[in-house]
Amino acid sequence: MKLTETSCVPCRSDSPPVSQAEAQAYLQDLPHWSIISSDGIDQLLRTYSFKSYRECLGFTQQLGEMAEEADHHPKIILEWGKVSVYWWTHTIKGLHLNDFILAARSDVAYDSRL
Repeated sequence: MKLTETSCVPCRSDSPPVSQAEAQAYLQDLPHWSIISSDGIDQLLRTYSFKSYRECLGFTQQLGEMAEEADHHPKIILEWGKVSVYWWTHTIKGLHLNDFILAARSDVAYDSRL
């Protein structure tokens, strides 16, 4: 399954999170991402590098538009020269397939800016 070609599905509070084995399998396609735990909630994290603040702003705007379209919203930290993106599913307090799909799409958005 190619993550970028997979559709996100609406999540509910009873949607199952991905298993650890599934998460590790999906990470094989996302080599620059890592799983972190914040307040006991697993999240995907990647920090992207840029040459200017303006590039960071443009990328952040692009991610925001993508998030709105998917109705799935990451935590984004914008600093000079870098943008850190955290994907997780708030309703299940963990990782869902949607998070991996949007992480992959984030990478495509970044690669298209290079």
